[in-house]
Amino acid sequence: MLPCFTKQLLGVDCPGCGLQRSLLFLIKGEFISAFLMYPAIYPMLLLFGFLGLNKLYPFKHSNTITITLMVSTVGFILTNYILKFI
Repeated sequence: MLPCFTKQLLGVDCPGCGLQRSLLFLIKGEFISAFLMYPAIYPMLLLFGFLGLNKLYPFKHSNTITITLMVSTVGFILTNYILKFI
């Protein structure tokens, strides 16, 4: 696993801490553990999946869907990051 340079240099978690371990849990089939490790993993996968599908088959309202998925992904990331410090 790659080390988190923010955590090494500053001593605090970055907003992406836990993403690698969460992906590893997904690969192993441990879906609940993946969510508990990094809750933004599922909105992020949905966003990337939609972007890939949109490249193959363009959707009519793809901009609105992409923006909605991006806002929800960022919301999950920020909420997770804030809750780590509480």
